[in-house]
Amino acid sequence: MALGQVGSLLPHVVVPSVLAQYLIPEWHLSGAEAGLLAGAFAAGYMVSVPVLATLTDRIDARTILIWGSALSAFATLMFGILAQGLWSGAAIWGLAGIGFGGAYMPGLKALTDRLSHGNASRAITLYTSFYSFGVGLSFLVAQLAAERWGWRSAFAVTALGPLAMIAVCFLLKPVKPHPHKGKLLNFAPVVANRPAMGFIVGYGAHCFELYGMRTWIVAFWTFVTMRNSGASILSPIAISVIFSVMAMPSSFLGNEIAIRIGRHRAIVSIMIVSAIVAVAIGAMAGHSEWALLPLMALFAISIPADSGALTSGMTLASNPRYRGATMALHSTVGFAAAALGSWGVGVALDVAGGAQSPSGWMAAFCLMAAAVLVGPLALILSRKEEP
Repeated sequence: MALGQVGSLLPHVVVPSVLAQYLIPEWHLSGAEAGLLAGAFAAGYMVSVPVLATLTDRIDARTILIWGSALSAFATLMFGILAQGLWSGAAIWGLAGIGFGGAYMPGLKALTDRLSHGNASRAITLYTSFYSFGVGLSFLVAQLAAERWGWRSAFAVTALGPLAMIAVCFLLKPVKPHPHKGKLLNFAPVVANRPAMGFIVGYGAHCFELYGMRTWIVAFWTFVTMRNSGASILSPIAISVIFSVMAMPSSFLGNEIAIRIGRHRAIVSIMIVSAIVAVAIGAMAGHSEWALLPLMALFAISIPADSGALTSGMTLASNPRYRGATMALHSTVGFAAAALGSWGVGVALDVAGGAQSPSGWMAAFCLMAAAVLVGPLALILSRKEEP
């Protein structure tokens, strides 16, 4: 399942990968428009996942996973063939997000339905940490394909990835859920579960920061490179891939710390560190790569370190009868915040001087820092003593 997810994620950041070098100049996009285009994926995901993830309480998640992966592959291919500007691109990329809505959380549900409770925490962290590996591979493949064959080819190549998850699905044994009676989209029992809601809101704060950075990392390092007369220790491709791949061990480490000292304490500490590092990067945006690289490495570790703990905390705090609905709300809040993060960072850049200005990047990183600090507040307010 973890390897299948890597395939599902191959199209995931193709738009951010080609945004700064190809789409912004070719389609004459402002920062806000570029953020809107990239955020359309998260918006499509946000619209679909409440229905698709909740359905996994009633039918085998494997079925949804197959169809979601197929739609993701198709829409990614269509972007490369048909997209001609902001609105056509956003519509098609939103459709790809709808497909991913049938792939990520239904994939997690398909996994947890086949695990014993004792195996859940580390298995969920393994699955979620492979998310970062898949994103890193997406950055690498998309940028290399765009450089060699043009940006449209990047979509054609990465559209093949979700076929791997479809193949994995046929290896899974069927599982029949035990559906509860009631409305399909009844989130009242989930909202009433305060411990789970703390993790859900915290996940939203995490996703705002993560996708704000993930959408704009190539543009940011392009700015840093140009400030250093085009001579760079690491290219934007290398930075984006390394930044993403470092998230995998970081997520494992964060979850292991959470198991030992408690999830709330671990997540709150990690989020506060991440906010401090974000402000430091913003303040140093106009400085040399040598000054920024250590901070970027620390940011690459701190941003995803809470991811596995947040998702496993939500899963274990959920009522088993409403686990699909809980995962649905978790993903809806997370990807709504992700869409806002992609767009919000673009707006901050526009307002504060643009993507070629240190002041623009200072505003962008301060916005990410402010957003992630919502997480500790939510966890503290929902605090329940852990066994």
